[in-house]
Amino acid sequence: MIIRDPIIKLLLIICFTVAFATAAQAQSSRTWVSGVGDDVNPCSRTAPCKTFAGAISKTAVNGEINCLDPGGFGAVTISKSIQIDCHEIYAGILETAGSNGVNINIDNFAQTDTRRTVRLRNLNFSGADVGARGISITGSSLGNNGEVFVEDCMMDGNFGSPGNGIRDARNGGGLLRVSNTTIRNMSGAGIGTAAGFLSGTTRVVLNKVQIYNCAFGVAISTNTKATITDSVISGNTTAGIFSEDLDGGVIATEVAVDHCVVSKNGTGFQASTNSTIRVSNTTAMNNTTLFTGTVLSYTNNQTGGAAFGGTVLKT
Repeated sequence: MIIRDPIIKLLLIICFTVAFATAAQAQSSRTWVSGVGDDVNPCSRTAPCKTFAGAISKTAVNGEINCLDPGGFGAVTISKSIQIDCHEIYAGILETAGSNGVNINIDNFAQTDTRRTVRLRNLNFSGADVGARGISITGSSLGNNGEVFVEDCMMDGNFGSPGNGIRDARNGGGLLRVSNTTIRNMSGAGIGTAAGFLSGTTRVVLNKVQIYNCAFGVAISTNTKATITDSVISGNTTAGIFSEDLDGGVIATEVAVDHCVVSKNGTGFQASTNSTIRVSNTTAMNNTTLFTGTVLSYTNNQTGGAAFGGTVLKT
């Protein structure tokens, strides 16, 4: 159909222009939440939202959610590259029975979202003795399976099932980097991976992490390369650092531990099927069992005031 009336043409142009402008304004590169906000708001600084879930739909890909004041901002599912940064503001996430605080499913990211990067900063997770996971990361596609950064966070009290602080179960590989974070009182692992067989490699980097009173401090599973530095892992009932590889060592699971304190755990270092733990410059004291499996000891390791293992220590 050919529209010849110039007035109708002008009206159509105006309508399309307004529609595109409205769509463009629907999502902002920076949004805000407040304890006295409302999710019907546009999530601007002067009209903030109430929850992270309300703000994320109004935040553009690669955008950022900030907090105006202290509050509990609820659980959130993330399906785009985004940063949630509440530094210097108390931002709480209270998990209900059997729920996760933050769900990240990389498979749900748009194909045009090439960064596939999530940054979480200064968030406080409370499992209230019923929560399942503080942060759950999933994804099965191979290739760019994303990067997740967790900084300056605190997680406490996930005694639901499975009771993890952070669980990374990406089958297609990816990066998990955790720094300046405390995780305590979990019925499962403080930080764990659960990659599938014959998939991409999951890379885990932990720096200045403290993990207390969990079943496992760090539990690294199939197809994972992990590095743990300048961290304290203490009082975990089964093992401080656990590793395994269940797919026959196609991509061998390896854990490097440097400048850490590993103390008062059931087993300090537990290297299970097809995996290796390498330890250097680390103090390991008052563990019920120091190590099991292939644990290689390098420079300046100490236990009970004495060096352990010499150059190589393994069962």
